Amino acid sequence: MNQPEASPITACTISRDVQNFDLLIEDMETALGEAWGDLGFSEAMAFFNQSDSDGLEFVAIAIDSSDEEEIVMLGDLITLAKSKKIKVILIAEDVSPAVLHQLLRQGADEFVPYPLPENELQAAIERLNKQPEPVMQVMAAPTGHGVSGTTGDGVLLAVHGLAGGTGATTLATNLAYELATVEKKAENPKVCLLDFDLQFGSVATYLDLPRRDVVYEMWSDTDALDHDIFRQALTSFNDKMQVLTAPLDMLPLDFVSPEDVAKVIALARQHFDYVVIDMPSTLVQWSETVLHEAQVYFATLELDMRSAQNTLRLKRALQAEDLPFEKIRFCLNRAPKFTDLNGKSRVKRMSESLDISIEMQFPDGGKPIPQCNDHGLPLSESAAKNPLRKEIMKLARSLHDLGKDEAEAA
Repeated sequence: MNQPEASPITACTISRDVQNFDLLIEDMETALGEAWGDLGFSEAMAFFNQSDSDGLEFVAIAIDSSDEEEIVMLGDLITLAKSKKIKVILIAEDVSPAVLHQLLRQGADEFVPYPLPENELQAAIERLNKQPEPVMQVMAAPTGHGVSGTTGDGVLLAVHGLAGGTGATTLATNLAYELATVEKKAENPKVCLLDFDLQFGSVATYLDLPRRDVVYEMWSDTDALDHDIFRQALTSFNDKMQVLTAPLDMLPLDFVSPEDVAKVIALARQHFDYVVIDMPSTLVQWSETVLHEAQVYFATLELDMRSAQNTLRLKRALQAEDLPFEKIRFCLNRAPKFTDLNGKSRVKRMSESLDISIEMQFPDGGKPIPQCNDHGLPLSESAAKNPLRKEIMKLARSLHDLGKDEAEAA
């Protein structure tokens, strides 16, 4: 009697000891049945050099903090897998963000934290199998979803942190993603997120995107900048929006001119319904360009003395140059709760002493916020019920509804 043939191996786990990741074993069995294997680190290096590995679709490399000293070997494993067109899912427990970032830059396709969230491994496998949407299609002319009915008329939103840690990049990143997913039934608007902090921009980190040399090349030769070069510099995130990350290397803030910035903004507005810019906290020559171009210019601050002093400095600087200070919309991060009457009183005194209107107050989202940023996920993907996410979602919805109303009136 013939024995039934064993199922071909289509995936492998790679770890120091897979028994340390029992939830991974369960999820692999649920997703693949018996069509997967298990390898140690040294075994995997040898296996990749054999023809038996040609049928692999993906590997799941599972590591914890004790494996951080093996980062060079792990990087070699990822590089070898990618050379054979094998997808890589990185499963990590208590691994530092720096190590994660380096391994993802080596070419890992997906990152899933351990212990594994329910159904997250299956979702990661499905994302690997999904073909990415070509950038050329994403860059089609705006359809105007009630926002930008004519080419070159995309809405420009800028976010400027008045002090370090006031949540400017968190707001810019999540506002862009909420706008890109604002419609539940109709087609979503096209959204582009631009990281203009050429030195310490962290949009790429917050969305777990690679920083590519082509971004530096784009900024260094804007005379040659056209639609094709701009498309190449963009990176797609979750097939929902396009992102221009900060360059790979730190650049002087005066590396680009107001004309360079104006040209990039013009190209972005031609192709997208919304363009969100994460600004550096420092004022530079081209800050004026963005301020004039933006429909709304958000400034994030906190309820402390440094934010108050910096707001006053910004106000004096803009008014001295006769620039549109009134265009700025102040957003208070980590605002006091509704029941905190003392905190509410402090907000009122701050607003009155600076003679500004604090139009938006965002609650303290707590530890989940930096955790989401370190994992490279928008809040809607990993902390959907967080109070900060809910407020950013409301802001995105109000902006989108306002744009639709204006378009209908026109």
